[in-house]
Amino acid sequence: MSEQALPYVEVNPKSKAKATVIWLHGLGDSGNGFAPIVPDLKLPDELGIRFVFPHAPTRPVTINNGMSMRAWYDITSLDFNNRADSQGVKESSDLVADLIEKEIAQGIPANKIVLAGFSQGGVIALHLGTRYEKSLAGVMSMSSYMSEPEKLSDEAHAANKNTAIFVAHGTHDDVVPIFMGNAAFKVLESNGYKVTWHEYAMQHNVCMQQLNDISTWLQETLK
Repeated sequence: MSEQALPYVEVNPKSKAKATVIWLHGLGDSGNGFAPIVPDLKLPDELGIRFVFPHAPTRPVTINNGMSMRAWYDITSLDFNNRADSQGVKESSDLVADLIEKEIAQGIPANKIVLAGFSQGGVIALHLGTRYEKSLAGVMSMSSYMSEPEKLSDEAHAANKNTAIFVAHGTHDDVVPIFMGNAAFKVLESNGYKVTWHEYAMQHNVCMQQLNDISTWLQETLK
């Protein structure tokens, strides 16, 4: 995998950017997948929230017969404990950390940056968000799970111990079962994080009620 900077789609606010949401897509998708939902969040213009939707690197994915697609890491097994390729998770986390640093260099403080992710993207958001050495505004995990939860207590950085974490999942998710998302929530909770759990009557997707809740959470987190 190339260590070049991640390309991305951006949706800028009408006014000067004061905060940034870096939103990571799921397996086989791209940054274009979630960009159209920004207007649905109905965020106040005065918050000046910029959205960055990076494209994951292209790589062969074992469970898809080795087919190359955009993926934050390889998936070699559907087994709960071994689903995420930990080396790939670390490599992609480093690439996303570079994006955070780029936003900081452009004048957005770390505590005005939210790291969000859907499915595979949520794995990266939870991994990086708990280990990043600067305090972020918030972390959001949607229809996702945690890579190597048993390592969290040893690898976590104190900078984000009080960062707001939003964990959401669909009750009918047949791609990432809800127990995997709830397990991540419980690990975060037991480690003392400010985490909230949200579940919706949906499959492996997002729904309007969830977008409304995300909007409320973002406004509270970035006010």
